[in-house]
Amino acid sequence: MRPTRPLFLVALVVVLALISWAVLRTAYVSLPPLPWTAVPTLLLLALGEGFTGVNVLRRIRRKPNTRPVEPLVVARMAALGKASAHAAAVLAGIFAGFAASLGDSLDKPTPRDDFFVSGGTFLAAVVLVGAAFFLEYSCRVPKDPDEQERNRGASHA
Repeated sequence: MRPTRPLFLVALVVVLALISWAVLRTAYVSLPPLPWTAVPTLLLLALGEGFTGVNVLRRIRRKPNTRPVEPLVVARMAALGKASAHAAAVLAGIFAGFAASLGDSLDKPTPRDDFFVSGGTFLAAVVLVGAAFFLEYSCRVPKDPDEQERNRGASHA
């Protein structure tokens, strides 16, 4: 499995924002109000992934008072981080499109409420992308100290 590429996630956000903006320009009137519950849900997921990332990082680097981690658990956590980053980028793109399409109708109460909910959800999704990146980074195996020393010697030569 390759590490997640930030440029791909940015492209995903931009493309989905444009698509949802275009769709919402014509279909917003028929939609119910946006629920605010996505914001705390995404933030709780980000908190959980951040906590897990710290725990996995400490265990992989064998910090004092930690047990070694099973390799299969690390592979699963890396897959979770990658999947969360992609899913959160999709959500960020959709809600960015919502906010962009509602930006010009803030004088009406329902679109104004939906604008703030979509903006908050976009920000929470971005926080989840960051936590997912951290979790994925935490799952990387550190380089062998002997290999690092050889690389340092080779770069000084």
